[in-house]
Amino acid sequence: MPLRSVLLIAALVVATPAFAAEGRRDLCPDRPGLGTPACTLDAGAVMLEVGIADWTLDRNADSRTDSFAFGDMLLRAGLTPSLEVQLGWTALGHVRERDRASGDLMQRTRTGDVTLALRQNLRSPDGSGFSGAVMPYATLPVGGEGVGAGDWGAGLIVPVSFELGAVSLGFSPHADAAVDGDGDGRHLSYGSVAGIGFGVSDDLSMTAELSLTRDRDPGGHSTEALAGLSAGWQVGDDSQWDAGVNVGLNRDSPDVELYFGYARRF
Repeated sequence: MPLRSVLLIAALVVATPAFAAEGRRDLCPDRPGLGTPACTLDAGAVMLEVGIADWTLDRNADSRTDSFAFGDMLLRAGLTPSLEVQLGWTALGHVRERDRASGDLMQRTRTGDVTLALRQNLRSPDGSGFSGAVMPYATLPVGGEGVGAGDWGAGLIVPVSFELGAVSLGFSPHADAAVDGDGDGRHLSYGSVAGIGFGVSDDLSMTAELSLTRDRDPGGHSTEALAGLSAGWQVGDDSQWDAGVNVGLNRDSPDVELYFGYARRF
């Protein structure tokens, strides 16, 4: 898919009619963290979420891989009071891989793939109390080699959240037709994220999460286990800065990931 097609899709999303609803909901961005919220935007509302910078380190006995992402964008638009559409795209990715034995260095700088998704909330679209949703998605292989997956993928996420006073619990079980490691074909991947969130102050919130994903790639099955800690600082009613760290808990997982970003509702 050429870049102009991606930009056309983005324009269509932004052009969603703005049916302004009285009493805007509390800000509920997808960022930060490993999980997916169950809340949706108001009908006509638009939100842009940007991963400003992201660094992931993955080391094994043979190599060290550093992956960078800049401008990891997610555009969300409310279509109805309980349904939103999403468009995601990584503007720039850089992968640097060094062979430990020979010292050879391989580097790639490319754009990433495009993700299209719909999130249909089934209960409490503002995320209050008990909230649940279903979110089918598809990835389009527009990214370059080494940054993009190389083929199309798809999946379903079923986010659920519970508010328990000042503490919230969230779960994001998912099943995916993930792209094979060689970039040709798909296989089953499944797992879940569980997290607990709490408010540090009126403007600052934090979330601790655990993620387990079983990946049945034909090239070798693996189970990725991650622990994450993230924080969001809300600046006014419509924007938030965030930062987070994810740590691998086993050999199948990246060693560490650091990131920060920004979300703005319009």
